[in-house]
Amino acid sequence: MTELYILIGILIAFILFTVYRYFKQKKILKALTENEFREGYRKAQLIDVREPKEYDGGHILGARNIPLTQLKQRLTELRKDKPVYLYCQNGSRSMRAALILDKQGYKDLYQLQGGYKKWTGKIKKTKKLDY
Repeated sequence: MTELYILIGILIAFILFTVYRYFKQKKILKALTENEFREGYRKAQLIDVREPKEYDGGHILGARNIPLTQLKQRLTELRKDKPVYLYCQNGSRSMRAALILDKQGYKDLYQLQGGYKKWTGKIKKTKKLDY
């Protein structure tokens, strides 16, 4: 019976942590529709947090690739005084990126609602030559 109470306690703690993190993300990261995103990203830092192979397969024109896995090491590439527009494939990695950026003092954070897979605007593909 004690094991059941421990398991229930762990489950409740996990649920509370997940809910807390969800609301924290919503507070620090504003999700924008494609039109809203398109209106503001040229005046901001447009960051694709997907992995390089995903980026090379197609990305929003003007985006820089800083994969989520490298973000902490590459923070010096981002300015705190300019808005940061983030996107990934569907939105989950950009949310995690926003948590990292918020901890480092970045406050003007936005993400593309639905991620790159919902983007209908101009894209660029990086061609890799195979020898």
